[in-house]
Amino acid sequence: MAVYVLVHGAWHTGDLLEPVAAPIRAAGHEVHLPTIAGNLPGGSKDVGLDAAIGSIVDYLDEHDLRDVVLLGHSYGGMVITGVADRVPERLRRLVYWNAFVPNDGECLNDMVPPHYVALFDGVSQASADNTVMLPFPIWREAFINDADLARAEETFAMLNPHPYATFTDAISLSKNPAEMEIGKSYVLCVEDTALPHSMPWHPRLSEKLGLFRLVTTGGSHEACFTDPEGLADAILRAGRD
Repeated sequence: MAVYVLVHGAWHTGDLLEPVAAPIRAAGHEVHLPTIAGNLPGGSKDVGLDAAIGSIVDYLDEHDLRDVVLLGHSYGGMVITGVADRVPERLRRLVYWNAFVPNDGECLNDMVPPHYVALFDGVSQASADNTVMLPFPIWREAFINDADLARAEETFAMLNPHPYATFTDAISLSKNPAEMEIGKSYVLCVEDTALPHSMPWHPRLSEKLGLFRLVTTGGSHEACFTDPEGLADAILRAGRD
């Protein structure tokens, strides 16, 4: 049995990964689904990247979790990289699922197309609390392109505004991911167009891990909603010894 901690991406909460967690639990593993600080609906959005990382470090400490397979989705890649730098002794393997991989001094916005940065800047400036929300057309066509319209609308309603500081804050690391002495895997959903294929998740970001295991599967950026069983299988393959 392994201990899996699944860290969600922007606009999500931990409970939205329950359909993915269920097959992993059924395979005999322990699964935790924390929500990153700043991502609870109605909660404080005055959260930067350091506090977001700290919230997952605190979760591991409070539950005394060890030998953890720590997965991060999308923005969650920023978070798990910071966690690995702070508490490597608690971790067994890092798994990045279509996730950002930062080196020291990089922020998430350094790794996205300029038109996304411009969009996020404008949305955050128009908000009252420096948060960003995806426009539905981008969600529909780029993030969950393998769902029908009804499912796209249903899942969009589950999202909540995201603290923009976590996209603009640079991460501070003592070691870059490639230098970390821990197993690393990258799960690639091949139909993902949340980033344009001219700026791909793999190998552009995955190669920053140094030595890593690549696991591919079908589905969009939001396979947690459209193919949770297939995604769970890919995560198990990524997390195995």
